Amino acid sequence: MTVHQTQTPFTLTTGTGAPVADNQNTETAGPGGPLLLQDQHLFEKLAHFNRERIPERVVHARGAGAYGTFRVTADVTRWTRAKFLSELGKETEVFLRCSTVAGQLGSADAVRDPRGFAVKFYTEDGNYDLVGNNTPVFFIKDPSKFPDFIHTQKRDPYTGSQEVDSVFDFRGLSPESTHQVTWLFGDRGIPASFRHMNGYGSHTYQWQNEAGEIFWVKYHFKTDQGIRNLTAEDAAVLAGKDPDSHQRDLRESIERGEFPSWTVQVQIMPAADAETYRFNPFDLTKVWPHADYPPIEIGRLELNRNPGNIFAEVEQSTFSPAHFVPGIGPSPDRMLQGRLFAYGDAHRYRVGVNADQLPVNRPHAAEARSYQRDGALYDGRHGRAKNYEPNSFGGPVQTGRPLWGGTEVAGLTGNHPAPLHAEDDDFVQAGDLYRLMSEDEKERLISNLATAIAGVSADRDDIVARTIANFAKADADYGKRLEAAVTERRGK
Repeated sequence: MTVHQTQTPFTLTTGTGAPVADNQNTETAGPGGPLLLQDQHLFEKLAHFNRERIPERVVHARGAGAYGTFRVTADVTRWTRAKFLSELGKETEVFLRCSTVAGQLGSADAVRDPRGFAVKFYTEDGNYDLVGNNTPVFFIKDPSKFPDFIHTQKRDPYTGSQEVDSVFDFRGLSPESTHQVTWLFGDRGIPASFRHMNGYGSHTYQWQNEAGEIFWVKYHFKTDQGIRNLTAEDAAVLAGKDPDSHQRDLRESIERGEFPSWTVQVQIMPAADAETYRFNPFDLTKVWPHADYPPIEIGRLELNRNPGNIFAEVEQSTFSPAHFVPGIGPSPDRMLQGRLFAYGDAHRYRVGVNADQLPVNRPHAAEARSYQRDGALYDGRHGRAKNYEPNSFGGPVQTGRPLWGGTEVAGLTGNHPAPLHAEDDDFVQAGDLYRLMSEDEKERLISNLATAIAGVSADRDDIVARTIANFAKADADYGKRLEAAVTERRGK
């Protein structure tokens, strides 16, 4: 394959012309600490990105939702003090929204794309939003790269179409995407319906018990309907015949009384394990192998009521990973840290500053009592009550007890790469996933990937070579078979 020569690149700058020192790693408090508010390059990118489209969502525009119930089936009080998880049999109302990621509002459901899996728990301590996907990992590990990644999935500024060159150029230059791409082009890349796929919190979260002990957790929602997927050929036919296939399936199943459900599990890691665990437990491109931390069943989620108005309850529904309740909190997961800002900012722009007070978003089992007033959609609910704190007029006051436990940090501020653990690299888990597949699954994976990569422009063999090299590093057989399939399809 020929190597494409590129010109010496210009210096990347901020919107006001200042040179960017590091566009790969967000500033953190020490190598393993949380993100810093002073990293204005990150916030400039995320804030601008959130405002690029109106009125539909920039990502996850195409989706469907339903109400239901979460019921606790196991005692988890040794790990968390969250009230909605406090006793066996306890039930909490939920709203679940499933979606594709890259497609626009009018796109088809049956496409190869991750699926969003966002759950709003209407708890007595306020709403808890768990915002994840149908895959346990993601393409990137640092939020600075998120706008860049999504730009490769959206329409090119010149052609107005999604460009294969852009998609695989970014993936080849971002080797941490190898694991997620293997998921995406495998059998689970096109779910047959929203009911027949798993959901994952994907990120690592913190649980804290009444004694103040901290645990790191990952959430798994295992479909009780069984996993069902579409082949690329079947999906192409279905997308053309019924672009609304997944939304229609979810709505009609609930109308028939066939309520879809998921068994909810968690993996639990004592906080002391994190520093020496063989993988960085806060890296979104990695999983915790089940042999290390076996999933524990904690509950069951059932959907049993359709929304009455799609716009009011699905399009205007908002989910933010920053919406925690006592006993649950964030981790140093960099992608999660970036989303704590980005999601709420997107909702304030797209729906309005009072989006959280719309019926689908406001607390259902608690009352919101804040000093936030006015702005779009404000309904005057506070009347003559004072809008400042502290006050001597009986206004709400703080509890003095944080929702979650603190995280120890050390080191100099700066644009640090994430700390490497004993078995950390960008390829080991992608290789593990490939080797778990049956021969038939491998053949379909290779075929799906090769067909996509073969669409790269004929004069950009360098993009093809970089992409294949990443998969070869994951597994030699993976790379060898993929190279042969791509070469055959490209006629080279």
